[in-house]
Amino acid sequence: MAADPSSPTSADERSSGRGGRLTLWIVAIVALFVSVLGGHYRPSGASPSSRASGAGATADRQQTEPWQTEPRHSESLQTEPRRTDPQQDGPDLPRSAPTRLVIPKIDVDAPFTTLAIGAGNQLQPPPADDTNLVGWYAKGVAPGERGTAIIAGHVDTTTSPAVFANLDELKSGDEFTVQRADGRDADFVVDSAQTFAKDDFPNKRVYGDASRPEVRLITCAGPYDHAAKDYTDNLVVFAHLE
Repeated sequence: MAADPSSPTSADERSSGRGGRLTLWIVAIVALFVSVLGGHYRPSGASPSSRASGAGATADRQQTEPWQTEPRHSESLQTEPRRTDPQQDGPDLPRSAPTRLVIPKIDVDAPFTTLAIGAGNQLQPPPADDTNLVGWYAKGVAPGERGTAIIAGHVDTTTSPAVFANLDELKSGDEFTVQRADGRDADFVVDSAQTFAKDDFPNKRVYGDASRPEVRLITCAGPYDHAAKDYTDNLVVFAHLE
């Protein structure tokens, strides 16, 4: 949440790259508890709106490095996002690593880091010490490429709101842009934004492949469970390439 794969220069190279990614995506089909990109401590009684505004959050949180006080949260994919090669329904872009996410409506302008699957087939989160950082699952689909690209970000950290603090404000028809290493922008339109309980996460719907270029923006949502030190839900924004 790794060197960026280079963009394909021919149809044969692209097909080969997809085949390699397909193998990686379907190796593990393991049911895991979803814990995606939440803050690690939430102030008692704080609401989502107070986290988004930062009201009272910093003063009430424990002022320590996130991983000093508890194990690192693994952002688990209950089932690894599947990669298939369906017939193309619309235009797409060649593979190129994303460099920046821009969401004007919620004032997001953040660089990317790459995410990888760690122990237990769990998607590792972006570093929690940078509140303005989003992660891309680099062994999956690139934003703008045909299929389902996964982008994740923290809703907050131990000290302040983070990059996706206001992700729940996005609605159908809103637009955002992923800037790419090849200099081409991938402009997306939001289809929907939905919240799912982590213990009833719809893997196939969120991570399933698509016949057009799509993106999922994922963060934590819902009440904060102080015993589990995690949020109870995930917010997923579904979007497609314009």
